[in-house]
Amino acid sequence: MNVPSPLIPVSQQARDIDFLFQLMMAISGVIFLVVAGLVLYSAFRFRRRSDDPLPSQDFGNPRLEITWTVIPLLIVTAMFFLSVWTMHAVDPPPLDRQPDIDIVAHQWWWEVHYPETGIVTANEIHIPTGKNLLFRVTSADVVHDFWVPQLARKIDAIPNRMNHAWISAERPGLYLGTCAEYCGVEHAWMRIRVYAQAPEEFAAWQQDQLAIPARPTSGQAARGYALFMKLPCSNCHRIAGTPAQADIGPDLTHLGSRQTLAAGVLENTRGNLEAWIDDPQKLKPGCNMPNLQLEPLQLIALADYLKELK
Repeated sequence: MNVPSPLIPVSQQARDIDFLFQLMMAISGVIFLVVAGLVLYSAFRFRRRSDDPLPSQDFGNPRLEITWTVIPLLIVTAMFFLSVWTMHAVDPPPLDRQPDIDIVAHQWWWEVHYPETGIVTANEIHIPTGKNLLFRVTSADVVHDFWVPQLARKIDAIPNRMNHAWISAERPGLYLGTCAEYCGVEHAWMRIRVYAQAPEEFAAWQQDQLAIPARPTSGQAARGYALFMKLPCSNCHRIAGTPAQADIGPDLTHLGSRQTLAAGVLENTRGNLEAWIDDPQKLKPGCNMPNLQLEPLQLIALADYLKELK
């Protein structure tokens, strides 16, 4: 899937924020050049030479002091009103309606719910293009920060608090984001992948996500299913259509269709899936998934079952 340049905003909210940023940088750059230029000019033009007498002492210039007070005040006031305008433009007004997407931040992964359909996924968010979506974000543990720069503003995920923001994309593509608030040792591996799809492709994705994976009846995958239900896996994860209905860890109903594992640590390949199940602490130290000390045949069977969950 196409990955647009991270410097190009592809939503109105992102463009408003980018415009404010560029304007602030331009104003700051002009101020820096003026101040630095005046300092250098004064240092060379009015420097004292060895034969110069002591300069006369000037104890004040009210006109100059008013000028250098009023001009910065006007600049700061203009920047303030521009910031307020941008905040008003990118933040949702008070809405008495259900969000389109519910996001819960965990150490160190993202839980994603679609309330209208009941779809639950993790770390990878799918949205239709051309639609302004309201999303709600909170945290299950510490303070995190949801940020996909090309699509939406930063918004804090705070325990016991619901924050709202808009997210939209004008063009299909893969848009990358991350947690922007330090939240622990694996903060850097709390990645977000937003897939913006044409409405018909998004509808097809929804239908795939609503389907319940068939239970394997033979082979290694069937043995993997039995192991999953027997081992502590089912105490932490949910797989639709099975007795595993826990919500401590990511929902695995359609794990096989995702592009990454462990919130971006690994590409979702058969080999990487085995490596992750075998020793998650080696790949993502401090994560809540334990090493189950599996035997090689158990590892193969579990990976076979999970990879079939499309």
